[in-house]
Amino acid sequence: MNTLVAPPGRAAGRARRLCPLVFALAGALAACGESAGSAGSAGSAGSAGSAGSADDAGPAPQADARPTPEGDASAGPEGDARPPAPDAGVSPGDARPDAREPPGDAVVPEDPDAGAEPDAVVPDDPDAGFVGTACTVDGVDGLCLATADCPADHHPTPGFCPGPADIQCCTAGPPPPPGVCDADVLVRPAALPAEAPGDPGCPAGMGRVEAFCVDRYEAALVERTDAGEVPWSPYHNPGARAVRAVSVAGVVPQGYIDGDRAGAACAASGKRLCTDAEWLRACQGPDGLTYPYGAARMPGTCNDARAAHPAIELFPDDPTPFDRLQDACLNQLPESLASAGAHPGCVSAEGLFDLMGNLHEWTADPAGTFRGGFFVDTAINGNGCLYRTTAHDTAHWDYSTGFRCCADALP
Repeated sequence: MNTLVAPPGRAAGRARRLCPLVFALAGALAACGESAGSAGSAGSAGSAGSAGSADDAGPAPQADARPTPEGDASAGPEGDARPPAPDAGVSPGDARPDAREPPGDAVVPEDPDAGAEPDAVVPDDPDAGFVGTACTVDGVDGLCLATADCPADHHPTPGFCPGPADIQCCTAGPPPPPGVCDADVLVRPAALPAEAPGDPGCPAGMGRVEAFCVDRYEAALVERTDAGEVPWSPYHNPGARAVRAVSVAGVVPQGYIDGDRAGAACAASGKRLCTDAEWLRACQGPDGLTYPYGAARMPGTCNDARAAHPAIELFPDDPTPFDRLQDACLNQLPESLASAGAHPGCVSAEGLFDLMGNLHEWTADPAGTFRGGFFVDTAINGNGCLYRTTAHDTAHWDYSTGFRCCADALP
């Protein structure tokens, strides 16, 4: 069995905390005390989802559109019974570590930091709070490691670890073949990091935009249980479970959610869904831009397009693939849903990420509106920040629907 340990160069002071976890996976917990005592000499062995919903893509905001296999959009059976009013004031526009387990009498190479003075201060590693966290993927135990530190006979899986997007669950064995997914498996992240402090006058995880606050990232969910809060699966509708919204970088944001539950999740965190005017102001910035990052489209800056519709890719032999837009595997395809903040250029003037693309975002419109487009399309119903879908009521949900919260700023 291969031993996974945090890679060298990580802060030596973390050895006592990570040692029990690492050696537990190796079946050598008894060796932990000795190894932790020589933290500086420990060797190192280092340790997917696409889905967009074209059922809300259409030639006009009030029409529900579904792309054909060739990628064109054709009007769906649902239309918007209420012609949407134009938005006021908005003008249209367009080294790999060695993974082998050393023999019992093997000499472990010394860490170059081993000779440091006892009182030497080792610079903090920004990933120190995430690397070495235990995780599980489909029943296989692993460790949260930087993808570059996951050895060749292991594979990293996103969505099961806290921290930045490149900290992923490293488990033994080759990666599963593309498209292999069990929609009935409730995939939950191992843990979520705490929300970063908010801007002045704003709750944690939020940025300030004039007199209101907006989540910096598309929302994820935590479930409230008798044992405390645990992360909810970003690939499943929460139903009647008690959940609340959090805004955290590097985690898979919540898709598969209807507008009603999105509003309730915001309220459970002392927030609310953004009004349409607030959402537009947050996306367009003080200069009223068409895209969060500027006046002209820069393809790929946001998670804004995909060559093949995920339903067609996942169900190539199904004559009606668009009847399966709630399938949990759609957002687990490669090159689909991205972790929050994974596209660093997709940021607004006030530092808010992913307002364009990745997931549609519900607003507070009681008749049902979601904005910004998603990872399949950010143009059919309007370009960038002007993208708006009004063909569904607030009970609708599919793989493409997400949200973020707003709140009133304190003076």
